[in-house]
Amino acid sequence: MSTSSPDRPAVDPAEANAQAWALAGAWGTGDRMTEVEALMWRSERHPRRSATISVLMMLDTAPDWDRLRAAHDWVTRLVPRTRKRVLEPAVPVGPPAWVTDPAFDLDYHLRRVSLPGPGGMAQVLAFAQAAAMTPFDRTRPLWEGTLIEGLPDGRAAYFLKLHHSLTDGPGGVRLVSLIQSRHREHTHDKPVAPPRPSEPRPDPRWLAVEEVTEQVLTLPSAAGRLLAAGARVLAHPESAAASALRFAGSLRRTTAPWSVPGSPLFRGRTGKAWRFGVLECPLADLRAAAEAAGGSLNDAFAAALLGGMRRYHERHGAELAEMSMTMPVSLHKSDDPMGGHEWAGATFAAPVGLADPEERIATLRGIGLTLRVEPALDGLSVVVPVLNRVPSAVRAAVGRLPTAADLSASTFPGAPGETYLAGAKVERAYPFGPLPGAAVMAAMVSQAGTCGLGLTIDGSVVSDPQVLVECVREGLKEVLALAPDVAGA
Repeated sequence: MSTSSPDRPAVDPAEANAQAWALAGAWGTGDRMTEVEALMWRSERHPRRSATISVLMMLDTAPDWDRLRAAHDWVTRLVPRTRKRVLEPAVPVGPPAWVTDPAFDLDYHLRRVSLPGPGGMAQVLAFAQAAAMTPFDRTRPLWEGTLIEGLPDGRAAYFLKLHHSLTDGPGGVRLVSLIQSRHREHTHDKPVAPPRPSEPRPDPRWLAVEEVTEQVLTLPSAAGRLLAAGARVLAHPESAAASALRFAGSLRRTTAPWSVPGSPLFRGRTGKAWRFGVLECPLADLRAAAEAAGGSLNDAFAAALLGGMRRYHERHGAELAEMSMTMPVSLHKSDDPMGGHEWAGATFAAPVGLADPEERIATLRGIGLTLRVEPALDGLSVVVPVLNRVPSAVRAAVGRLPTAADLSASTFPGAPGETYLAGAKVERAYPFGPLPGAAVMAAMVSQAGTCGLGLTIDGSVVSDPQVLVECVREGLKEVLALAPDVAGA
């Protein structure tokens, strides 16, 4: 029997259960990593090639610890992969397996700390960047959550970090939404995950045998596709050659614009010293600014970042016309299951030298529309299976190759309305991505009408991260000024 308050209608437990499972979808039900997950797992070289993504939530009060713990226990039962660890086959002929951790300990993954006074934002960020730089225990499930107490006026924060092989950014946002609630009061009728049959503990030797068996079984169909492709090439050699050249050109344009010389300030980066910075702005204002310039929200975000990069370089006596920049292009569909890695990375020459923010947005809009129709946009899916099957020394060598992009950026939508974490209101959310060889990684997520920007900065080449954050703040301000309401204020 469910109860309700006057402003909160009763919820049918069966309907709520169906909605929760629809959100979780098929994520976590597969017993093997995908090719992209496997590459992130096997090629990680912490911290320069870290695969840690995280989010910092600022709360109006300290949440109830028992409720917070119960919420995490519920989510880990709803989404099985949060209780699974990675098991490598004895011979790495295929992807690793996700196996239930028989020694899963919620109290290891969910922690609480209290900062010494005054416990301001600088101390919170210092804790968060140190926690993000700490490698995961690769023998346990790949997530850790920490409640941070000791902030002024009884406030608190919550920091969640996830391994990128566990989920991508949008999947991480959806996972966080399961921990949160739309109401401050306790939810008494949350759906209960059905009992799952116990899983046998797999033997790494059998994982290799299974993979080899699967590959042998698929050889006939693969050989058939290869023969059919060969026949088409022989029948139309000129067309096949032209297609190959178009794909090669597209792959070059979407992966590594080597013609861009790169920032002289960001050379020699090591990724061994992460520094976090945060910014925020009204979502409506940033969207209005984008529309005023004929661009998208992503275009306005990128234009603000580039405006900040231009200012930072000018302060250090360096001028750049272009900067190599990477942004993922989401391939997610509305009916995709939770989690997954439905995206394609695109690296391009970004117009950092354009002083006019409206012109920057228009230029970025054109670049984005062009990239979306590139044949090789999802070229990663062709390369990843090969990299997963080469020796680890080769993958490590690939990981040491210079990264084309000086700047990496990513955006994803968050909660449209107010959310609560075990009774505490989530006032701000700031996402932080890893440094995939870049000097600066910028991520943005919306929370109840406010955009939270998280900057991960490579301190090995940026000795004054606060100056860089301030420059990006000025770049954001000039973009927001394009919005009619802001400009007239």
